Amino acid sequence: MTTRLNRRHTLLALAGAVAAPALIGRATTPAQAAAPLQNVPGPLFHRFKIGDFEVTTLLDGAALVDGPHPIFGNDQPAEVVHQLLRENMLPETKVRFYFTPTVVNTGEALIVFDTGNGQGSNFGGGDMVMQLQAAGYTPDQVDIVVITHFHPDHIGGAATDGAPTYPNARYVTGAVEHNTWSQIAMDDPENGIGKLYTANLKPQLEKFTFIDPDDEVVPGIRAVQSFGHTPGHLSFHIESGNGRLLIWGDIANHFVASIQRPDWHVVFDMDKEAAAATRKRIFDMVAADRIPVVAYHSPFPGVGMIDAKGGGYRWIPETYQIEAMGAG
Repeated sequence: MTTRLNRRHTLLALAGAVAAPALIGRATTPAQAAAPLQNVPGPLFHRFKIGDFEVTTLLDGAALVDGPHPIFGNDQPAEVVHQLLRENMLPETKVRFYFTPTVVNTGEALIVFDTGNGQGSNFGGGDMVMQLQAAGYTPDQVDIVVITHFHPDHIGGAATDGAPTYPNARYVTGAVEHNTWSQIAMDDPENGIGKLYTANLKPQLEKFTFIDPDDEVVPGIRAVQSFGHTPGHLSFHIESGNGRLLIWGDIANHFVASIQRPDWHVVFDMDKEAAAATRKRIFDMVAADRIPVVAYHSPFPGVGMIDAKGGGYRWIPETYQIEAMGAG
């Protein structure tokens, strides 16, 4: 046995000695041609199952801008915000916003949640129709468009070149949200959001259904009160089979600053105290029930969970939790 093993080791060593020069020669030979840069975008959509529902998040652009302070921690010294960023290995003077509309196919209806930036946005994007098509859908297939709130990056894509982007869809949105912005549009015709409402939504009002918190969009999809960011902001709870999901819109606009410091004021929040209270209430709910969420402005694909251990909150990007929970 020892002799056979020694002989085998000797043969392997000799084989290695013979092969080594060839390997070394190959390693030192110059490359024949450099591989070209691809210059193509990353994934445009991300798809998963919630029970019998198929959910697809779309990347409608991303923008790197100055910040996060004073956008986040508007009531805090800059150094306090910078310290939080350093602790999380993030840049102190730049922040990236992602824009992530969501499509839910219930098998009975194709539903789009928020319409993205649309044409001419200062934040870029405006590619939602292209992303929708990359995901296998066309705008005329959309049955329902749900709007969480009326900020430009959520209603900007409701019209394209002056015509409805989703010609066969009916719209669902919060009654409080609509009443707020329709009144602003009447009182101040030069208000930017009011003008966008007038251009993109008002011509389609005959197709609108206005709902309140706890109302259903379709069976399995229910509105959740999340006022504060805007006066009538709504989130949407999805439940099918053993799966649950919350599409939370703009409850939190940054995956660190807004989540780890929910009390901090955010420039975009119209009622800053109400928005902070909403964040904590929703974070506690999804953490306790282990509900995955789609966060519109979190890094794409925008799907994650909230950990509430230790008296604080943190964002956990989704990897395979949804499938493991039996939602797929």
